[in-house]
Amino acid sequence: MVSIDELKKISSQVRRDIIRMVTGAKSGHPGGSMSSTDFLTALYFGGVMKHDPATWTRSGRGQDVFVLSAGHLSPVYYSLLARAGYFPVKELGTFRKFGTRLQGHPSVESGLPGVFQASGSLGQGLSVAAGFALEKKLDNDGNTVYVAMGDGECEEGQIWEAAMFCAHHRIDNLIAMVDWNGQQIDGRIDDVAGVGDLAAKWEAFGWTVTECDGHDFDSILQAYGRAKAGLGKGKPVLILMKSDMGHGVDFMAGTHKWHGKAPNAEQCEEALSQLEETLGDY
Repeated sequence: MVSIDELKKISSQVRRDIIRMVTGAKSGHPGGSMSSTDFLTALYFGGVMKHDPATWTRSGRGQDVFVLSAGHLSPVYYSLLARAGYFPVKELGTFRKFGTRLQGHPSVESGLPGVFQASGSLGQGLSVAAGFALEKKLDNDGNTVYVAMGDGECEEGQIWEAAMFCAHHRIDNLIAMVDWNGQQIDGRIDDVAGVGDLAAKWEAFGWTVTECDGHDFDSILQAYGRAKAGLGKGKPVLILMKSDMGHGVDFMAGTHKWHGKAPNAEQCEEALSQLEETLGDY
């Protein structure tokens, strides 16, 4: 576990990685990657999730498991894994390049350390996480499963099928997070289809729900603490992480326009000028 000041430094570097990766590839999804950076940084570096690159196995047995359901957020995922020591940081420069292990959506065929499940077809990750969590309960494995989804992804029917499954089977070793930024690729969520009162919906489906400011590390860590305190009580747990798409760069923040658009070279330099280099660029 590191201090909040250190978490801020890591998240700044991760955002720099995201900008440089998608600019170098001329494709990718920076907006949601940047809105989810802080709470995923806290997950990996804030003493929340038990993980160790040296002992990681894809089976997930005897360890905590993280599933990225919103697989298009791969830039933040790859940056965190590299910065945590799962593979060399310099490999981030191969993002979306031919033959890379760092594909546009996480893949398992190349055996990239830290990636438990291929993802990117939205709506499927909660089902996968439920499977991991149920297996742990059956095996008397006391570890926890975490899954990150998007709020636009919560328009997918499979999310709610999985939500019912988790509640019905009392899967209470599972913590889900929703990147609650209010945006999706076509615009504001409320304008596209709308998900309504997400907290009330998840509670109605039998989940324990808590909320936090997804860019305030104190708030994030407190929410994780409440979530972990709710484990083992017969209900799955969900955290709504209130966030801002493109957070950290003024011209990218709060708009869907950077959901799946790469900056050009000039925009990249402007974005990087707003983000402190703290751990060294790859």
